[in-house]
Amino acid sequence: MKSRIIYPLLENAFNKSDIKEAQKVINTQRLTMSVITSRFEKEFAKYFGSKYAVMVNSGSSANLLSVFVAKYLHKIKNNDEAIIPSVCWSTSLWPIVQAGLKPVFVDVNLKNYNALIDQIISKINRKTKLIMLVHVLGTSIDVVKLKNKIKGKKIVIIEDTCESLGAKLNNKYLGNFGDFASYSFYYSHQITCGEGGMVTTNSKKNYNLLKIMRAHGWDRDLNKKNEKNFNFVNMGFNLRPLEVSAAIASNQLKRLKSFAFVRDLNRNNIINYLKRHKNWDNQFRFVEPEKNSTPSWFGLPMLITKKYLRFKKNIIKNLNNKGIETRPIISGNFLNQKAAYIYKLKNKKDYFPNADYIEKAGFFIGLHTKLTSKKKIKILSNELLRIKID
Repeated sequence: MKSRIIYPLLENAFNKSDIKEAQKVINTQRLTMSVITSRFEKEFAKYFGSKYAVMVNSGSSANLLSVFVAKYLHKIKNNDEAIIPSVCWSTSLWPIVQAGLKPVFVDVNLKNYNALIDQIISKINRKTKLIMLVHVLGTSIDVVKLKNKIKGKKIVIIEDTCESLGAKLNNKYLGNFGDFASYSFYYSHQITCGEGGMVTTNSKKNYNLLKIMRAHGWDRDLNKKNEKNFNFVNMGFNLRPLEVSAAIASNQLKRLKSFAFVRDLNRNNIINYLKRHKNWDNQFRFVEPEKNSTPSWFGLPMLITKKYLRFKKNIIKNLNNKGIETRPIISGNFLNQKAAYIYKLKNKKDYFPNADYIEKAGFFIGLHTKLTSKKKIKILSNELLRIKID
């Protein structure tokens, strides 16, 4: 019999006011994308300092839409190259493949699992047209440093900020450094409406095409003089969100800063308790954010140190059996996934030791938006440190 979950990735995701806002929408019987979605898009753009925001049904769709709009507007051709970190989520990668581009992978660092900037630079050539940056688990890559190194090159930057909503670099919100940024409101993320996502951009051309491609290639959502009702001006998808999702996400956005504060406090409390524990022997290595960044923690990732690495299976099994949810660091090295072989994504010369180590040694537990009790932190610590070398 499976153990009861005593420490999930996220608990009590929705409060009474979230449910009340959802009920208001349901009572109107207008569930499809409408005025509440439009209002939330404006709120979101203003909050994070972007000119435009387009809500979609998931963070995965946000990446899909960004890549296809980038390809069309920035004249990217089939088989042009897109650089992406080897530690990524599947739907950071698949839009690149689906758009007919060639993914070029780079390794990541062991401090915060973000892409190695020097390796990105080394992979750039005349066919490089896009860089998919993945801000990992509430942290950030130093986009400013990267942009300075590629200044003058016509390369589209997409910031996959799905795991790092609210994080800052140089006191500026992530998502404002590239051409596009994607965000996710999936369960356990910094804010949630169950499913949902957002794309931001500072370009009016990008914005208009994002809206067109979000809804079938239809220009209905544009402020247009053309009165033709069914005017299809480009290819497209159906990635529209529901009004109820926008209502909940808008309500949660008001609490983002307090959520981030509590998650950060919980993280510090758990790490400090672990390091004072009688069984502490540097079993784990924790994330070291960029010096000029302010994280917005998604979870509490850690790497098992080499001395204890052989115990990983037992550590994870014990935590899960005791009702403490765990997850791998995103997908580990994605090139080790079965799908990478099916689509022949791995080059024989590819070798990413840091990504392999993160896959081998890494995992994370949740960080909650309510203060975690000392009793629960004690249980977490005892279970994390239960296996020790005699």
